[in-house]
Amino acid sequence: MRLRMLLIAAMLLGSRSAFGQEKKPPEPLKVKVGDVAPDFTLLAFDGQKVTPVSLHDYKGKKNVALAFYVFAFTGG
Repeated sequence: MRLRMLLIAAMLLGSRSAFGQEKKPPEPLKVKVGDVAPDFTLLAFDGQKVTPVSLHDYKGKKNVALAFYVFAFTGG
């Protein structure tokens, strides 16, 4: 029960800034087809461990295809 209350409190506090003002959503990236992708780092899970993977790790070494599945693994 206490954990549930802590999670709810964290969600409520995380949705507002320290001064009670609404957070501005970040500006969307304006990447077009054919543009060089901005560098980013994601966590990869191979079933055993989680490791960070960055786009710059592959620059000049391999071709990379990026695919985004908005509702992947959400059950919806």
